[in-house]
Amino acid sequence: MTKLIKVLTATFLAIFLVGTLSGCATTTMDTKAVGTVIDVRTPLEYSQGHLQGAKNIDIEGANFATEIGALDHKANYVLYCHSGRRAGLALDYMKSNGFTGTLTNAGAIADAANLTMLPIVQ
Repeated sequence: MTKLIKVLTATFLAIFLVGTLSGCATTTMDTKAVGTVIDVRTPLEYSQGHLQGAKNIDIEGANFATEIGALDHKANYVLYCHSGRRAGLALDYMKSNGFTGTLTNAGAIADAANLTMLPIVQ
């Protein structure tokens, strides 16, 4: 009986943890609700293709905190990068610095294009 309880507890915990991960968005969103789209990749990556209208704020750049801090903390933002990792880091930074609007990690640029229905431009 104890072994069954351990197995059920471990299963429940695994399902709970997977279900609560703040992964990348996977559906499309109303473009009116998108708000500002932020590309957190480097300027070089941005120049090679970015979502139309996206603001480039390089998470690895020296001015990241200043540029993010200057944004409206109540607005909605969609963030993307190469894989979603840097966008996730930027999203966590924004949350911990008082951003209260909707923050969405759209993942990679192709995923972000599908989510926002914005074209990739150069």
